[in-house]
Amino acid sequence: MTENREQKMRCIIAGGGTGGHLFPGIAIAGELEARNRDTALLFVVGRRRMESEILRRYGYQVAFIDVEGMKGRGWKKGLSVLSMLPKSLVQSMRIIKDFKPSFVMGVGGYSSGPFCLAARLMGISTAIHEQNSYPGLTNRLLARVVDRIFVSFEESASYFKPRNSILTGNPVRHELFSPSQDSSPPKDNFTVLVVGGSQGARAINEAFVKAYGVLKKSGKNITFIHQTGEHDHKRVVAAYGALGIEDRGLETLKLEANVIPFIKDMASAYHRADMVVSRAGATTIFELAALSKPSILIPYPYATNGHQETNARSLANRGGGEVLLQKDLTAEGLAKRLLTYMNHPQHLKKMGDAALSFSRPDADRIIVDEILKLTGRAGK
Repeated sequence: MTENREQKMRCIIAGGGTGGHLFPGIAIAGELEARNRDTALLFVVGRRRMESEILRRYGYQVAFIDVEGMKGRGWKKGLSVLSMLPKSLVQSMRIIKDFKPSFVMGVGGYSSGPFCLAARLMGISTAIHEQNSYPGLTNRLLARVVDRIFVSFEESASYFKPRNSILTGNPVRHELFSPSQDSSPPKDNFTVLVVGGSQGARAINEAFVKAYGVLKKSGKNITFIHQTGEHDHKRVVAAYGALGIEDRGLETLKLEANVIPFIKDMASAYHRADMVVSRAGATTIFELAALSKPSILIPYPYATNGHQETNARSLANRGGGEVLLQKDLTAEGLAKRLLTYMNHPQHLKKMGDAALSFSRPDADRIIVDEILKLTGRAGK
């Protein structure tokens, strides 16, 4: 038993905070399992409920450490967060000692920092994946000690030393290419998918509800799938109710109006959509590109160093999407843009093709190739 435990590939993936951090890690985990069914995987995250729910839905083993982010918390909260570091390091070391990983992968987010540091201190091979166009603080610090740095955008490569950084793109979950439902768009209907990230976006929610009211008056056949986020769901449902649109727990994605706190079947939602209105996190950008989906991107204006706007412009500069800044977002303007695309399907096709050319479909394979090299398993 001990011999098999030592020979088996054992990998810990640490990170989280949002689904955007976790989903690339899930894609990497899937590629590791595809290479070797005997791979043992453990995800280490903070104690947010959403993270554990996502991972358990995929059937992965999960462990927790006590950790919080510092951004926008003020100096007192910052000191409190720093005071937690020794505890999170001890927790990380205990998990490592028990699981005995061959490799630790950090995918960004709060828990990635202390866990990758603990792994390095214990002599475990480590790597990080920087998903955004501007590296986060955690990854900028970890870059000094890890063995490999994987980056999604060309723009972020310049922040790391070339000798141990590799441009890979952002891994996309394979399941997104295989919708589980008969999710073909309704005939003669234009379907809009609205996603403000895994936690929703109130500004986008408000603008689209009002924009939909304008669009209905146009006489066009429009359907929509709207991920509101848990916190804003009741308010958005009430706003649609004022427009005469009833919420019926619409998880089938087949009705005129689908108002959902968190979409579990993103493959079917993407497949059904003619156009996507969304934030511009790295995971969303690369999912849109991989699935050839035209988009209106509304970057989160308070993202660190404006990285969501940089993400969005990276895709838009190649013709794969349109950037609409939140300060310029109005219901009338959004409705006008959507009507323009509805009336010019050739523009949608061109944008979707450009998005596809931006994608990097081998991201998970490249990352796993490097993991196998670092652990001495290449070619096995």
